[in-house]
Amino acid sequence: MNTPAETDQPAAAKVLDPHHVAWVLRVADGSLVLSQRMTEWCGHGPVLEEDIAFSNIALDLLGQARLLYSHAGALEGRGRDEDAFAYWRDEAEFRNPTLVELPNGDFGQSVLRAWAYVSWQCLVWARLEESQDPALAAIGAKSIKESRYHQEHLGAWVVRLGDGTEESHRRMQAALDYLWPYTSELFHLDAVDSAAMHAGIAPGLDTLSETWAGYTSALLQTATLKTPAPTPFMATGRQGRHSEAMGYLLNELQSLARAHPGAHW
Repeated sequence: MNTPAETDQPAAAKVLDPHHVAWVLRVADGSLVLSQRMTEWCGHGPVLEEDIAFSNIALDLLGQARLLYSHAGALEGRGRDEDAFAYWRDEAEFRNPTLVELPNGDFGQSVLRAWAYVSWQCLVWARLEESQDPALAAIGAKSIKESRYHQEHLGAWVVRLGDGTEESHRRMQAALDYLWPYTSELFHLDAVDSAAMHAGIAPGLDTLSETWAGYTSALLQTATLKTPAPTPFMATGRQGRHSEAMGYLLNELQSLARAHPGAHW
């Protein structure tokens, strides 16, 4: 069966704007890196059911990344496939938000980080269904079904832990205070985003912030968590300037492919 990216290759060949490819790679990198972080919980979840759930969410994120990387390769026209993008780029070439590369911390921190990101994804996928890029529109339509389930499942855990015991509440508030400054990067508009938006390819990320903040506030209130005060801090992962955690993550992600270049399995 052909993927949306494969069926749209004739149209993709007409796209010359490098911002188009750059924007697709940013979204793909976010899904890939968060998938890698969530797979680190495999065998370490608090209960078997959640161990499996985290693994399934990670697989869905990986599937999103594969579709986007395949489409980016078709747009680019340089012969790079999904493996080339995932395994053969260096740290500075990745454009994922810093939020998704941060170390997992405890289970509550991982749940909260994943919820924040997949909630952002839900907004992006919904808007991508209106994209002038038919392949991106198809990817958005497929991915939003998965992300809405992820959002619901992870949100239930945020409430369960936030409004749980005194200890779980304390840990969740600490996780929220730590992660919150990194969320602003998700809505920061730069030249790549602006070009993709004006071309009708991607949504204006700054237009998503109010909706995201609205249902984030509602969830945190239900979880009895206090929304942290805004800060001037702005992460730079989407510019290719990452936290120190990114190098270690890529070393693990890419080690097998780089140890056996050209191997197929």
